[in-house]
Amino acid sequence: MKSRLTLPLLRKLPLAVLFVGLLLLGVAPTAQAQTWMVSTTAQIKLGVLDKYGQLGTYEATFVVHNERNGKDYYLVKQLAKGQSGVDVLFPTDPSDPEYFKSEKGEAAVPAPGRYTWECRVKGVRAVGGHFTFPEVGNDVSVVQR
Repeated sequence: MKSRLTLPLLRKLPLAVLFVGLLLLGVAPTAQAQTWMVSTTAQIKLGVLDKYGQLGTYEATFVVHNERNGKDYYLVKQLAKGQSGVDVLFPTDPSDPEYFKSEKGEAAVPAPGRYTWECRVKGVRAVGGHFTFPEVGNDVSVVQR
Protein backbone atom coordinates (compact mmCIF):
# COMPACT_ATOMS: atom_id res chain seq x y z
CA MET A 1 0.00 0.00 0.00
CA LYS A 2 1.50 3.33 -1.07
CA SER A 3 1.20 6.43 1.06
CA ARG A 4 -0.24 9.58 -0.48
CA LEU A 5 2.81 11.54 0.74
CA THR A 6 5.21 9.58 -1.45
CA LEU A 7 3.28 9.92 -4.73
CA PRO A 8 4.17 13.62 -5.31
CA LEU A 9 7.80 12.83 -4.53
CA LEU A 10 7.79 9.92 -6.98
CA ARG A 11 6.37 12.17 -9.70
CA LYS A 12 9.21 14.70 -9.21
CA LEU A 13 11.92 12.05 -9.11
CA PRO A 14 12.50 11.88 -12.93
CA LEU A 15 12.95 15.69 -13.05
CA ALA A 16 15.44 15.60 -10.17
CA VAL A 17 17.37 12.75 -11.80
CA LEU A 18 17.53 14.70 -15.08
CA PHE A 19 18.81 17.83 -13.29
CA VAL A 20 21.49 15.89 -11.41
CA GLY A 21 22.45 14.16 -14.64
CA LEU A 22 22.90 17.50 -16.39
CA LEU A 23 25.03 18.79 -13.51
CA LEU A 24 27.21 15.68 -13.69
CA LEU A 25 27.70 16.19 -17.41
CA GLY A 26 28.70 19.81 -16.82
CA VAL A 27 25.76 21.24 -18.72
CA ALA A 28 24.12 24.10 -16.86
CA PRO A 29 20.58 25.18 -17.61
CA THR A 30 20.48 28.29 -19.81
CA ALA A 31 19.83 31.58 -18.09
CA GLN A 32 16.87 33.72 -19.14
CA ALA A 33 18.62 37.02 -18.36
CA GLN A 34 22.13 38.26 -17.63
CA THR A 35 22.48 39.86 -14.20
CA TRP A 36 25.66 41.64 -13.13
CA MET A 37 27.09 42.08 -9.66
CA VAL A 38 28.82 45.39 -8.97
CA SER A 39 30.87 47.09 -6.29
CA THR A 40 32.43 50.52 -5.98
CA THR A 41 34.92 51.43 -3.29
CA ALA A 42 36.39 54.88 -2.90
CA GLN A 43 39.63 55.34 -1.00
CA ILE A 44 41.92 58.30 -0.41
CA LYS A 45 45.69 57.85 -0.70
CA LEU A 46 47.72 59.68 1.95
CA GLY A 47 51.50 59.70 2.10
CA VAL A 48 54.62 61.00 3.73
CA LEU A 49 58.20 61.03 2.43
CA ASP A 50 61.49 61.99 4.05
CA LYS A 51 62.67 63.60 0.81
CA TYR A 52 66.40 63.38 1.53
CA GLY A 53 66.30 60.20 3.63
CA GLN A 54 67.83 61.87 6.69
CA LEU A 55 65.72 60.25 9.43
CA GLY A 56 66.62 56.62 8.97
CA THR A 57 64.03 54.46 10.74
CA TYR A 58 60.95 56.25 12.00
CA GLU A 59 57.32 55.82 12.97
CA ALA A 60 54.65 57.62 10.93
CA THR A 61 51.31 58.13 12.68
CA PHE A 62 48.48 59.07 10.31
CA VAL A 63 45.50 60.82 11.91
CA VAL A 64 42.30 61.38 9.92
CA HIS A 65 39.60 63.58 11.44
CA ASN A 66 35.97 63.24 10.29
CA GLU A 67 34.56 66.77 10.48
CA ARG A 68 30.95 65.53 10.43
CA ASN A 69 31.09 63.31 13.54
CA GLY A 70 34.28 64.61 15.18
CA LYS A 71 35.97 61.20 15.30
CA ASP A 72 39.69 60.68 14.79
CA TYR A 73 41.11 57.55 13.17
CA TYR A 74 44.73 56.45 13.52
CA LEU A 75 47.13 54.27 11.56
CA VAL A 76 50.74 53.77 12.64
CA LYS A 77 53.39 52.66 10.15
CA GLN A 78 56.97 51.67 11.02
CA LEU A 79 59.47 52.68 8.36
CA ALA A 80 62.70 50.73 8.19
CA LYS A 81 66.12 52.10 7.31
CA GLY A 82 66.25 52.78 3.59
CA GLN A 83 62.48 53.24 3.40
CA SER A 84 62.04 57.00 3.23
CA GLY A 85 58.26 57.15 2.77
CA VAL A 86 54.96 55.36 2.81
CA ASP A 87 51.52 55.70 1.24
CA VAL A 88 48.37 54.49 2.98
CA LEU A 89 44.74 54.21 1.87
CA PHE A 90 41.88 55.65 3.91
CA PRO A 91 39.84 53.85 5.00
CA THR A 92 41.56 50.50 5.14
CA ASP A 93 39.70 47.21 5.34
CA PRO A 94 39.35 46.08 8.98
CA SER A 95 40.51 42.60 7.93
CA ASP A 96 43.93 44.15 7.16
CA PRO A 97 46.29 43.72 10.14
CA GLU A 98 47.00 47.48 10.07
CA TYR A 99 43.87 49.56 9.58
CA PHE A 100 42.57 53.02 10.46
CA LYS A 101 40.73 52.85 13.77
CA SER A 102 39.57 55.16 16.54
CA GLU A 103 41.07 55.11 20.03
CA LYS A 104 38.21 52.75 20.98
CA GLY A 105 39.20 50.34 18.16
CA GLU A 106 36.31 51.28 15.87
CA ALA A 107 37.23 50.85 12.18
CA ALA A 108 36.95 53.87 9.90
CA VAL A 109 34.12 53.67 7.37
CA PRO A 110 33.90 55.37 3.98
CA ALA A 111 31.34 58.00 4.99
CA PRO A 112 30.92 60.89 2.56
CA GLY A 113 32.01 64.26 3.88
CA ARG A 114 34.93 66.54 4.68
CA TYR A 115 38.04 65.28 6.48
CA THR A 116 41.34 66.72 7.65
CA TRP A 117 44.46 64.64 8.10
CA GLU A 118 48.01 64.85 9.33
CA CYS A 119 51.02 62.61 9.67
CA ARG A 120 53.06 62.84 12.84
CA VAL A 121 56.71 61.84 12.95
CA LYS A 122 58.38 61.67 16.35
CA GLY A 123 55.19 63.17 17.83
CA VAL A 124 55.33 66.29 15.65
CA ARG A 125 53.06 67.13 12.71
CA ALA A 126 55.15 66.59 9.58
CA VAL A 127 52.53 66.92 6.82
CA GLY A 128 48.77 67.23 6.52
CA GLY A 129 45.87 68.33 4.43
CA HIS A 130 42.18 67.90 3.81
CA PHE A 131 39.90 66.02 1.44
CA THR A 132 36.24 65.44 0.75
CA PHE A 133 35.26 61.79 0.68
CA PRO A 134 32.98 61.13 -2.29
CA GLU A 135 29.53 59.61 -2.28
CA VAL A 136 29.45 56.48 -4.43
CA GLY A 137 26.60 54.39 -5.81
CA ASN A 138 25.99 51.51 -8.17
CA ASP A 139 23.53 50.74 -10.97
CA VAL A 140 22.80 47.25 -12.30
CA SER A 141 21.40 46.51 -15.74
CA VAL A 142 19.54 43.31 -16.55
CA VAL A 143 20.02 42.29 -20.17
CA GLN A 144 17.07 40.30 -21.49
CA ARG A 145 17.78 37.60 -24.04
